[in-house]
Amino acid sequence: MNNEELVIQHKCVEYLRHLGIFCHSVPNEAGGRSKVMQAQLVSAGLVSGVADLVVWWPLKPFSFPLERFYPAYLGYVECKTEIGKQTQHQKTFQKMCIQSGIEYAVIRSLEDMKELVDMHL
Repeated sequence: MNNEELVIQHKCVEYLRHLGIFCHSVPNEAGGRSKVMQAQLVSAGLVSGVADLVVWWPLKPFSFPLERFYPAYLGYVECKTEIGKQTQHQKTFQKMCIQSGIEYAVIRSLEDMKELVDMHL
């Protein structure tokens, strides 16, 4: 993940947390430090292409602020720059999500995340 994508991801996480929507990152890029560490992470469950964020989208009806625990379903969000392209592994993971009925979105800005959140409210 490049620095611009990381900035987008930070802003989106901050926004989701402000709303009380739980999310967490999937730091796949951490595996690129060494071949040994990559092998260890893969054997521990690291999967190439998994999206940057897992978001717990609230089930309706709900009201803000959200409680710490709320009924939710999971979705994945991939953060890209305006010109960023998904890798083949990311495209494969997206296809797997869609075929399994799991929400997957590619966002390119905080505004994209706000639109995605609005679809859920």
